[in-house]
Amino acid sequence: MIEYSIISNRSLISFTFFLFCACPTLARTRHVINFRSSNLFPEGLTWDPLAQHFIVGSIHQRSIHTVSDAGIIETLISDPSLPENVTFVGLTVDTVNHRLLAAVHALEPLPPFDALAAYDLRTRQRLFLAPLTDGDSSDRQIANDVAVDFKGNAYVTNSAGNLIWKVNFEGEPSIFSRSSVFTSHPVDPDSPYSFCGLNGIAYITNGYLLVVQSNTGKMFKVDTDDSKARVVLLNKDLPLADGIAIRRDGVAVVVSQHKAWFLKSQDGWEEAVVYDETTLEVERFPTSVAIRDGERAYVIYGHALEGGAGNVEREWFSIEEVESSKDSGEESVWVFVLIGLGLAYFMFWRFQMGQLVKNMNKKTA
Repeated sequence: MIEYSIISNRSLISFTFFLFCACPTLARTRHVINFRSSNLFPEGLTWDPLAQHFIVGSIHQRSIHTVSDAGIIETLISDPSLPENVTFVGLTVDTVNHRLLAAVHALEPLPPFDALAAYDLRTRQRLFLAPLTDGDSSDRQIANDVAVDFKGNAYVTNSAGNLIWKVNFEGEPSIFSRSSVFTSHPVDPDSPYSFCGLNGIAYITNGYLLVVQSNTGKMFKVDTDDSKARVVLLNKDLPLADGIAIRRDGVAVVVSQHKAWFLKSQDGWEEAVVYDETTLEVERFPTSVAIRDGERAYVIYGHALEGGAGNVEREWFSIEEVESSKDSGEESVWVFVLIGLGLAYFMFWRFQMGQLVKNMNKKTA
């Protein structure tokens, strides 16, 4: 019986050690990357899954940069042929064709300029610069965010004109959707950013786009085959929605200056539910969201409002992970279930060992 007691105690110690090792994973530290680059003021953010680093733009420097987990920033693209002081806004990586796509916009009071730039990620050379215009409007346009499908077609939102441009693989632009649905909801002209309509855009593998609208808080589903748009029915609006990205599990993460929302849909985004939200730091002006490795969402704190004003000096910026407490809670439940099953198995094994040792003692007696 002494030998059994020693074995049992050792096993208990091992299992207790397992519990203490497993439980800290429940409190995983939220990932924060601080990086330094004088007056960069990045607005756009994307993740390069092949190179395993983030990519950020710049408001005035005509440059695009990579940011590592250690906060090391390096210049990926420098394009002095673009008009001076233009902004790289939305960014996305075309993983199929190894390209970086960047929406380009000139902030007022610069002369109007809107385009989509495509760069080869291997050679870092520009492949094309597609001008984005609206022949039906004399108003100033705002090229904002960009998404790409598996054929290499890019879709760019026009926040001023409430339309979506399409730029094919060869760099030929056209107006893809000017649906009346985009202007079917009232906008308060006195509200902040009332001029900013369609903004963040993401491509869904089933063949449609999800687009958010800043000045109404609405979300739209747009078919990439026929360009038809419809409103996604939500349980709550997304005021001042800016960026959007889709996780591998189908969850959409939408960010504004104030919040990050987590949305799910069970019917192909005819309807969706905001099942969680988390507060963001308004003073650091978050704009874009990117999904890393299909699972983890990150926002860019680029102080873009300060950068747009052009009268502030700043050295430090950050990329920070945003999490849903409900998602992490579900993970915690499963970990505890596994631990409970392990404990039950251990107790059963301990009982069986006890019975075995008793039988052996009886035989030796």
